[in-house]
Amino acid sequence: MIPYALGLGALLGALTQLTPLAFLGLLAGLRLPQAARWLGLMAYALVVLHLGLTKDPWGSQFGQWVRLEGTLRGGFLYTPQGRVYVRYFPRLQDGNYVLEGHLLRPQGQRNPGGFNQQTWLRGLGVNAVLQARQVVRFEPPARDARQWFQQQLVAGLTPSAAALAVAMTLGERRDLGETYGEFQRAGLAHALALSGLNVAILAGFFVLVLYRLGHWRYLVTLAILLLYLLLVGPQPSLVRAVIMGGLVLLGLFLGKGKVAVLPTLSLALFIHLLFEPYAIFSLSAQLSYLAVLGMALVLPSLPRLEGWRNWLWASVSVTFAAQLFILPLLLHHFHQLPLVSPVSNLLVLPILNLLVPLGFVKLVLGGVLAGPVELLSQLTLALVGWLANGPQLRWGEIGATGFALYFLGILPLLAALYRRIGWPWAGALTATAVLASLLPQTVQRAELWQLDVGQGDATLIRLPGRVEILVDGGRDWAYPRLESALRALGVDDLDLVIATHPDADHVQALPMVMRNFPVGTLVTGPRVRGDEMDDALHQAVRRYRVQVVFARAGAELEIAGANLRFLGPQGHEVEDNERSLVFVLEYGGRKALFTGDAPVSAEARWAVEKVDILKVGHHGSDTSTGEQLLQSFQPRVAVIGVGNNPYGHPTRSVLERLSRHGLEIRRTDLEGAVRIVLR
Repeated sequence: MIPYALGLGALLGALTQLTPLAFLGLLAGLRLPQAARWLGLMAYALVVLHLGLTKDPWGSQFGQWVRLEGTLRGGFLYTPQGRVYVRYFPRLQDGNYVLEGHLLRPQGQRNPGGFNQQTWLRGLGVNAVLQARQVVRFEPPARDARQWFQQQLVAGLTPSAAALAVAMTLGERRDLGETYGEFQRAGLAHALALSGLNVAILAGFFVLVLYRLGHWRYLVTLAILLLYLLLVGPQPSLVRAVIMGGLVLLGLFLGKGKVAVLPTLSLALFIHLLFEPYAIFSLSAQLSYLAVLGMALVLPSLPRLEGWRNWLWASVSVTFAAQLFILPLLLHHFHQLPLVSPVSNLLVLPILNLLVPLGFVKLVLGGVLAGPVELLSQLTLALVGWLANGPQLRWGEIGATGFALYFLGILPLLAALYRRIGWPWAGALTATAVLASLLPQTVQRAELWQLDVGQGDATLIRLPGRVEILVDGGRDWAYPRLESALRALGVDDLDLVIATHPDADHVQALPMVMRNFPVGTLVTGPRVRGDEMDDALHQAVRRYRVQVVFARAGAELEIAGANLRFLGPQGHEVEDNERSLVFVLEYGGRKALFTGDAPVSAEARWAVEKVDILKVGHHGSDTSTGEQLLQSFQPRVAVIGVGNNPYGHPTRSVLERLSRHGLEIRRTDLEGAVRIVLR
């Protein structure tokens, strides 16, 4: 009971960063003995005390121009004041620096499914970002043990094999490139995280090699694990594995025999959060602890088979048990689940069980083991590349209710597995949770999302019946943002894509959209042959067999109860922006006017009607959104798709004009993605 109490107390103490109500769970005691309750309270108090005494070292310096001196490692500058994350292009190499720039707070999530820098850094205990503008001084780092080991590790290997070896052994994935995405799509991303696999192989190897030392070999192996942790850095999943491995080794040294997994996991959580309470926000830590929890709860209660069938059953059941508790987290953050994951683990993990110990030995022997490491690395990469083409289960972001219903659904199954309730009763309870999770799908709202794609435009219009309309897509470099947002919103296909005009900041990403999302129909303005962007768009149309509709003023489209009335172009325009496709979308009595990059000279030719929402033209440029447009259409909300740019968009004159007419102004550069409910 004592390890459980310590782990629970530390967990609740860390969770007070989310809600003070976590303290109530500790007071409840969960029917623990009195001594355990006091230990849980002590663990809670220690973690809360640590959090309370950890002061912000930067204070009022946020937003100020600062000069910082320190050592840069892995993108983080270690200074006497504390650690900061450094943004600089191109990426700075490790070394000793004096840097000048603006000290900023980390950014939150800019789009649905987008990277949340704030949460990521919070999980590492970092709360400041240095937007470096000038390198005042740089000194190459003194040659250290890590560099020597890395040189030994990559000696004699091709670049692809070297990148894999460094990732598997030292935890650096920067050089993997697309290979990391292939591991994700194959369901093997966990193999690249330094955690239980690495620690178990390393510990097992040295326990066998040091057999002649008797029971002292356990302490020597523990020292080697701590040196390994010091070498690669305190990655949350590795910290968890080293703590658990260390507790097991101490138990063996003291003659306690095997150590139970659940108490060891609870004690490891207590030790981890006592020293790094912010690790509770780290996705890596969450996945690591929950995966071990799933295996600890499920595997002991599963039946055993005979012969080769037991090996196959054990391999599949380990994968299933490890993913039981982390499944919603994986779907929420990565929006896909590889259905070939069990097969991937069966085929690839046995190879990695050989590759990982060879990598450890190669850290010392260098090029001597280049041959077998190269062979196993290339075999792994070939298998992963093949498995990455397997089917994927796509899913959008999951809310708090979704997480609650998922765990309420698996709780009866676990109770049945432990024979606390019957399987029919467990199935009925789980089915109830599943049905409850489907209820929100029956009540869909029409909404408009102006997505943040930097200095560009991408608007998603969602209508009941899972009808999706995408207006423009932004530049090609912003496509990952766009795809991540669409996946997070649960978009599987697009019924309609509207390309307002062939400028790169509007349509350059659309061929990639057609490649990765089935598209029903593309609506575009008159063809502009010889235009690079327009030609690329129509080549993609032919390649992916998308139906095309050419629209101009007077055209209308009906889709899922929405009416699209096109106001421009007239068809005789010569200048690029004048050819912008302009339309009014009406649904449920609300109207939105989309203007592309159309200039003020074109606005005077549009058929006038009162609208609710104005998609501001040309990112807020002076050339669009004239006085006559605002007087004639009388919008109430102005939406501006804009990012960091050298043009001064949106201009002061446009913003003043919008304010003068009483419009609510929504901007993606300030808010990130903008959501407006249509009905």
